[in-house]
Amino acid sequence: MKTFKLTGLAMLLAAGFAQAQTVKVDGIVEVWYTQMLDNNLRLNTALNSYAKNSLPPAFNENTFYIRRTELYFNGTITDDVTWNAIIDPNTSSTTAPSALLDASISWKLAKDFSIKVGQFKPGITLDSNIGGAGIYFYDRSMMARQWGEKRDRGIMATYALGDPKGFSAKINFGIFNGMADKDFKSNDTNAQKDYMFRLDMAYGKDHKFAVYYRDGVTDSRDAGLVAGTAAAWGVGAPTASQILGNKDKTTNLGAFYVYDTAKWHADMDVMTGLLGRRYPTVFNPTTSPVAREHLDQKFMGIVVSGAYKMGRHWITARYDSLNYNQGNDWYTAANPYTTTPGVDKSPKFTEMIVGYNYLFNATKYAVGKMKVDYIHRSKNFFLPLSGSGQTSEQGGDSVVVSFQIGF
Repeated sequence: MKTFKLTGLAMLLAAGFAQAQTVKVDGIVEVWYTQMLDNNLRLNTALNSYAKNSLPPAFNENTFYIRRTELYFNGTITDDVTWNAIIDPNTSSTTAPSALLDASISWKLAKDFSIKVGQFKPGITLDSNIGGAGIYFYDRSMMARQWGEKRDRGIMATYALGDPKGFSAKINFGIFNGMADKDFKSNDTNAQKDYMFRLDMAYGKDHKFAVYYRDGVTDSRDAGLVAGTAAAWGVGAPTASQILGNKDKTTNLGAFYVYDTAKWHADMDVMTGLLGRRYPTVFNPTTSPVAREHLDQKFMGIVVSGAYKMGRHWITARYDSLNYNQGNDWYTAANPYTTTPGVDKSPKFTEMIVGYNYLFNATKYAVGKMKVDYIHRSKNFFLPLSGSGQTSEQGGDSVVVSFQIGF
């Protein structure tokens, strides 16, 4: 009898725990077919030194490509405590040493105030605030791929205010390790932290706005920190002590606006800042060549996109530009991007996209779709191919057909 009572109590406790531990599993499967419209994508291997971060490797050949196999796990511990995890078994070991993308715990401390701790995207750029199932084009923008999609470990506090039917806002402040640009996701090695701020605003359902900022320094350990070799910088270049004092100051400052209705969509995202540790000048423990042209080199990204929605059929378009040296800053006497006659190595890249989306369910965009995108690229992604007769910078357009299912 005693055994029965204990067993019954255990069953009741288990039932209560199961109710509290509500777990939801969602996912995305996305498959691409990429078609080259120019053999430069197959033949050229001499990328512009900055283009390696703007041209996905899937475009090197005509290929079927598994873009996403993401699984989303969300759990409820109590009304105030939840957790989240995202894994992608298809993640490349060369770009991400772990299939674990996100792992976080959220705690609602008050009606309008919560904190989130763990590993997740800090939330810079518009595209990186949108889940993979909500993307209108073959992929996110260049600046989102370069910086917004980099997960980091840290904590973020959020305070919400306003009326969801009128004007509402969320104030977000975060502290992160600042290691994502080096190791994709890892513990801190430099003891210093990145600081991030984002103000999200909305007016009704149709209008969304945001401003965001992130600030950090080198992700190399202070002990044994050395300045990189920058002989090519020429006269007027900073000294080693000045390079070390700068500590690869790194910033992101941006804003975006979204207009979205049942028929129309339009958005714009603009971001600028210091390249800093993304192209480092300080290293640990040995010196390496410096990969940028100025200590305070700034970038500028601009993305403008739109869509016309006709039930299952959507027509889309996007202009995507990313300039890795917005101020044309360099220490050399001559332009370092035009040292080869007739070849412009300027690190400003553009993609212009025209697309068509077919929705499997006209009322649920995230459930599944086919996307067909024509991508027209600027002609400076590649340098001339030696021995081929090419004499100027080279580009390469593509068509991408994407099949995506959400569940």
